[in-house]
Amino acid sequence: MHLTAFDKTQPLDLLDGPDAPLCIPDPQLSLMPQIVNYSYYLFTFCTIQSLALSYIISHRVFTPTQATIEADRKRKKTPISSGDRTADKKKKKMSSSSSHADKIRAYHILIKHQGSRRKESWKDPQGKVIRNTTRDAAVSQLKSIRDDVVSGKAKFQDVATTLSDCSSAKRGGDLGYFGKGQMQKPFEEAAYALKVGEVSDIVETDSGAHIILRTA
Repeated sequence: MHLTAFDKTQPLDLLDGPDAPLCIPDPQLSLMPQIVNYSYYLFTFCTIQSLALSYIISHRVFTPTQATIEADRKRKKTPISSGDRTADKKKKKMSSSSSHADKIRAYHILIKHQGSRRKESWKDPQGKVIRNTTRDAAVSQLKSIRDDVVSGKAKFQDVATTLSDCSSAKRGGDLGYFGKGQMQKPFEEAAYALKVGEVSDIVETDSGAHIILRTA
């Protein structure tokens, strides 16, 4: 038997007989170069992808959305120092002070009487007691109250809560902060003339008779 060259142009079914080659080449072998090339490209792609992922992890590279989320996490984890809290308190205090720059704060006790423009109050809705209270009686009552407050026998806010005819009684007589032009003129002048912590003498307005305690 002799070896003959394999003629790729001949059909496989003709390669039989005494002139047939010892080995018939597998037609799939012609695909090997393509398979090798594909494997090489796949290997290269996977290698590049792996290297890129390693770089992202080691260098903390984020997309804009991921960066925003990471920044939010850091802000939440960052503790607020005592210095920051103190600075915030100072800012709030300064803001509050600037808003009350031209205002004062005061408490008062009002006793209404027959001459009051409104003869009703939270403790006398029908005005029966007020209509039977003379101006002199109201002034006398307030003088006695003032003496007790100044001497320390009574606390201004406690007396205001029980005896004042003003609706501010539920706040201990607190009128909050107010500026010029917000109160009746006699009341405003007396309140602004006081020093902080000082109690006024009897002050009379259209509402009735008052004593005033300035607190700020």
